Amino acid sequence: MFSFNITNFDYSHVHFIGIGGISMSGLAEILLKYNYKVSGSDMNDSPMIHKLKNKGATIFIGHNKENIHSADLVVYTSAIPDDNPELVEAINNKIDTVDRATFLGALMKSYKNSIAVAGTHGKTSTTAMLSIILNNSDISPTILLGGELDQIGGNVKIGNGNCLLTEACEYKGNFLKFFPTIGVILNIEEDHLDYFSGIEHIIETFSEFVSLIPNNGALIVNNDDKNIHKVLNYANCNIITIGIESKSDIFASNITFTKKGFPQFTLNIKDESKYTVTLNVMGIHNIYNALSAIATAYYVNIPLDIIINSIESYTGTHRRFEKKGSFNGVTVIDDYAHHPSEIKATLSTAKQITNNKLWCIFQPHTYTRTHSLLNEFSNAFYDSDIVIITDIYAAREKDTGLVHSKDLVEKLKENNINVLYISNFDDIASYVRENSNYGDVVFTMGAGDVFKIGEDLTKRNDQ
Repeated sequence: MFSFNITNFDYSHVHFIGIGGISMSGLAEILLKYNYKVSGSDMNDSPMIHKLKNKGATIFIGHNKENIHSADLVVYTSAIPDDNPELVEAINNKIDTVDRATFLGALMKSYKNSIAVAGTHGKTSTTAMLSIILNNSDISPTILLGGELDQIGGNVKIGNGNCLLTEACEYKGNFLKFFPTIGVILNIEEDHLDYFSGIEHIIETFSEFVSLIPNNGALIVNNDDKNIHKVLNYANCNIITIGIESKSDIFASNITFTKKGFPQFTLNIKDESKYTVTLNVMGIHNIYNALSAIATAYYVNIPLDIIINSIESYTGTHRRFEKKGSFNGVTVIDDYAHHPSEIKATLSTAKQITNNKLWCIFQPHTYTRTHSLLNEFSNAFYDSDIVIITDIYAAREKDTGLVHSKDLVEKLKENNINVLYISNFDDIASYVRENSNYGDVVFTMGAGDVFKIGEDLTKRNDQ
């Protein structure tokens, strides 16, 4: 079993293949803080890479076997193929290699308390909310976030305490390599069907995750999610429930919305205490995220005034309902939603902020997800007045002809959705400029590079 202690310097030079990724860059930054020599490679330059360079990392654009010179540990992601020249060179030269999830799991052992936030969606928002709460307490956590949060200065914060907070992704069973003392499960739905055989396989994997939490640890779960109930028998720890529809340990009642569309609710804690909470992010789904963050913070004994004030100060991470600007009186918002449930939640929330047309420019993410959830995607866009579908973002996959964006377009047309297929980003921006009207709201949506369309639209803004 791979062992690594952040303070014992088992290695001197760590090389990251795919260092520009949101999680890999965070791990690299932690090692830099502890005076390791850090190098890494990625296919493209990015702000993340510039940040690491400024902190002392050596970065190579492109993968080459020469890049790992003098490294005594090589870390790689699930997206790295077996024939990557740096990985092959490391194996041939008997340099220790480890995947990102195993490395992060080993790192968790360096901390007395490790909080892992899991679920099909909502991980980044919930972890960000919890980041602010912990950061405002005396815990001084180390935080690894799957997005950028201005209130902690980016995607990573290195604390001085004995607590690590991280997201926990179920893809390829990666979170089964973790060592959490506190686990959070937000929801369990079908996703990552290029790896999972179906929902039962996913539930089975979450069951294994639950069993990792020690007897003196805790599991915070969404009591309104039917699939979560199927994994609770595998827990040998304290279970804390949150919910809206179900009576739970910590739950929201009396839900209303402010004039700006932000949720306001009564926070009930074990039927003993009631508090009014007003969020600064939109959507019912963010009530669930907030309740999960509140319950976790409450379990680690953070005072409720700090918890509530911190939750109310949260305004979102980048690429989560992020206003990018405007043009000709048209508002442009970007969102990372790439799963049907996320799309439904985001568009339902977006409908509240405009009396004019709501546009959605959607870039499907991975061929297998698009193919496996095609029917679910076709029912996710009813709240949008105009939908533009662009080409599938391949990510880690190759196009085998399994599915095309046009297949989704045809499904949406069958559901009487006003939809267009446009491949080229410049053509999409031109179409939107020519056909949108003052007061409309345009969403760019997806986990790929669809946000570039919004950046193009707002270059010549009216503000």
